[in-house]
Amino acid sequence: QVQLVESGGGLVQPGGSLKLSCAASGSISEINAMSWFRQATGKEREFVAAVTWGHGNTFYSDSVKGRFFISRDIGKNTVYLQMNSLKTEDTAVYYCAGRRRYLQLTRPTAYDSWGQGTQVTVSS
Repeated sequence: QVQLVESGGGLVQPGGSLKLSCAASGSISEINAMSWFRQATGKEREFVAAVTWGHGNTFYSDSVKGRFFISRDIGKNTVYLQMNSLKTEDTAVYYCAGRRRYLQLTRPTAYDSWGQGTQVTVSS
């Protein structure tokens, strides 16, 4: 089992930046990728970004490409999401997720472990 704890959410004005963190504990060696998803009120959970744990390869949704950056610190078992040029449509609860099975990165069903979520609100 892997436990994930997110932090770093909050209220920010449009155009601002936030950095989310996700600390992992437990059976980390079973994880091959870590991702961020988000879910806005009344909408389905959507893929934001992913990083492979071993090689550090990164993947992004089109809606955040060029604005958000995912990274991982293997020594700290932590994944980060740097969010720049934030827009009101980025408002959502952001979830960290860990994948053990080699299933499609962008699908929530590919992930076994989830954090509790952290609220990001972009508003003036």
